[in-house]
Amino acid sequence: VKAVLKKREYGPKYTQNNFITGVRAINEFCLKSSDLDQLRKIKRRSPHDDTETFTVYLRSDVEAKSLEVWGSPEALARERKLRKEAEIKYRENLFRNQRLLKEYKEFFGNTKPRSSAAAMFFKGPGKVVMVAICINGLNFFFKLLAWVYTGSASMFSEAIHSLADTCNQALLALGISQSARTPDPSHPYGFTNMRYIASLISGVGIFMMGAGLSWYHGVMGLLHPHPIESLLWAYCILAGSLVSEGATLLVAINEIRRSARAKGLSFYQYVVQSRDPSTNVVLLEDAAAVLSVAIAATCMGLTSLTGNPYYDSVGSLGVGTLLGTVSAFLIYTNTEALLGRSIQPEQLQRLTELLESDPVVRAIHDVKATDMGMSKVRFKAEVDFDGRVVTRSYLEKQDIEQLLQEIQQVKTLEELEAFMLKHGENIIDTLGAEVDRLEKDLKQRNPDVRHVDLEIL
Repeated sequence: VKAVLKKREYGPKYTQNNFITGVRAINEFCLKSSDLDQLRKIKRRSPHDDTETFTVYLRSDVEAKSLEVWGSPEALARERKLRKEAEIKYRENLFRNQRLLKEYKEFFGNTKPRSSAAAMFFKGPGKVVMVAICINGLNFFFKLLAWVYTGSASMFSEAIHSLADTCNQALLALGISQSARTPDPSHPYGFTNMRYIASLISGVGIFMMGAGLSWYHGVMGLLHPHPIESLLWAYCILAGSLVSEGATLLVAINEIRRSARAKGLSFYQYVVQSRDPSTNVVLLEDAAAVLSVAIAATCMGLTSLTGNPYYDSVGSLGVGTLLGTVSAFLIYTNTEALLGRSIQPEQLQRLTELLESDPVVRAIHDVKATDMGMSKVRFKAEVDFDGRVVTRSYLEKQDIEQLLQEIQQVKTLEELEAFMLKHGENIIDTLGAEVDRLEKDLKQRNPDVRHVDLEIL
């Protein structure tokens, strides 16, 4: 350990055998691909799954070739500066062209096909949200007519409730479409949390718009009561609303049951853990809508029987309280999801056992598995690899007799160092291959695991 921690001066003795890729050789040393053809080539293991090996060059060879091409380090530095300025100018032109293209599309219309985005709203949570938008929009229109005709505080609360649901579900639809965006350099893990953000804003919207206005109208009705006109049409509209809201609620319940069954969770666990925030919002909003219709109808009925308008105002307060409760629950569950929570203990235990049971792993430490939302898990662990097992894995792929002959030919310290450097690097490559294998096994064991970070101890 002291030898590793001891500060070293890495001079030419240590750096002359460093490797460099062809892309770096061309970019950093201003060479052409034809210049690299004359240099020594070495095959190395690729860190990517789709490529087995890639070609590298000795850095000392590349540096010598660059001096041969440019004549001096000063000339090479000037060429680097010129290329850097050209690259900056190219990026500025590219940015300007992209901005012009965006303005063109906004003016003439974006003709890019959107079939993949539109398909999201014909199945799963997207379908539930679109059905809810259509039904709640119609309910708002008819409830608003009933309030204008009757002047009922409860009916006004119901109209505001449907308007809030429609606006919130339109926000959910926007979150679903945004969550399908592909990852970019600024957001390497994608945009899946947009659904949780939209659901969180939706919860705040229910509280501010739905609950706030319902409470206000109920309080004003208690302070300034006024007689209510005929409630016959209001009852008819409430009955129709009950049927339509119940249909949307049934669609949301069936979708959550299907998804919960696929995840091996109960209906209650799936809702409380906010596994699907968009469907969750529709479920809770429609459940609150059915209950609020019952509350409004009951209070309006009491007002009709007794002639006392206070019952109607109390109904408005009851609807506001119900909406406030739903809003608080949505804010809490989506905040918990955005903070990043661990996956289920049983699921984490299965992943841990897979690592611990592998012969190449001596021990694991600091295991973390974070649910990133929408069935995406990030797994991280510090792994203590058994160097003997890794070395045996390397030796199994070697010709032992030839290796023994190489050892017997070692006579000097320089030959020993060259031998150790050659096989030491190959053993490190073997260790990298073992890490790749473990990451692949973890993803196969649990398809929700999208990102695996194994730190070598």
